[in-house]
Amino acid sequence: MTTYSSGGGMDVKGVQGSISFDGEWITITKKEVGQQQRQFRIRAADVTGTRLKPGTRLVHGYLQFVLPGSAPAIESKSLLTAGRPPQSDPHSLSIRRGANDAAAKLVAAIEQARPTP
Repeated sequence: MTTYSSGGGMDVKGVQGSISFDGEWITITKKEVGQQQRQFRIRAADVTGTRLKPGTRLVHGYLQFVLPGSAPAIESKSLLTAGRPPQSDPHSLSIRRGANDAAAKLVAAIEQARPTP
């Protein structure tokens, strides 16, 4: 599910959170079970890479942003979260299959906003 705000921003609803992009800033909002909601803001210009693993009928996918000096989070091996970064990773969000198209559009918009080397 993608929604566009009046300012031209994009929002993607994920599993226990969402990602919004206003053309310059990426905001990842997460709510873990039993914890307070947390927000992480990243400038699109600071992103060195993006990873998108589409969700399927059986497993959730994820959207992840890689920043300078940090390696991508390792995919979990547990039964319930297999194949995606842990919920505690501040630079990623799990997505359902229905959000695959919206996530792909969001990644494309972020890639366009990144400076070219």
